[in-house]
Amino acid sequence: MKRLFTGVRAPSTLGSFLRSFTHGHVKQLHAVFRRFLPRLAAHTPLLPGMGTVAYLDLDDTIKPTHGYAKQGVGYGYNKVKGLNALIATLSTPLAAPVIAATRLRRGGVNSVRGADSFAAEAIRTARACGVAGMLIVRADSAYYAADVIAACRALDDR
Repeated sequence: MKRLFTGVRAPSTLGSFLRSFTHGHVKQLHAVFRRFLPRLAAHTPLLPGMGTVAYLDLDDTIKPTHGYAKQGVGYGYNKVKGLNALIATLSTPLAAPVIAATRLRRGGVNSVRGADSFAAEAIRTARACGVAGMLIVRADSAYYAADVIAACRALDDR
């Protein structure tokens, strides 16, 4: 921390910094991440066995928050006030899951909203990481919608 920050640091320094991000900043960080994971996988044994089979798990989560001035907070399906996020993890039978894609959504939205483009993004990331074998997309029943299945089938022709 001393190398990154000089002077006195208040506990909210990081939070204040992150709240100053605009949508454009978030998109830039997302673009960096989309490039970083495939390069990391190319230079490390991040996903051993990905030439045979890999699993892409899609799910959503609600992270509870506290306070009144949080942006994007809403009550979700579980009646908890929090941030709603889509998360895709990539794994193999020999590797622990790594986060392949994330997307923050406003308040209490339906699980399948935006899941088709999210699934397509996660599949592209998996293939860019070097997954050459069978890619099995797993999700709960909320994602079994025509748009999500069509997006998965359109991108995964193997």
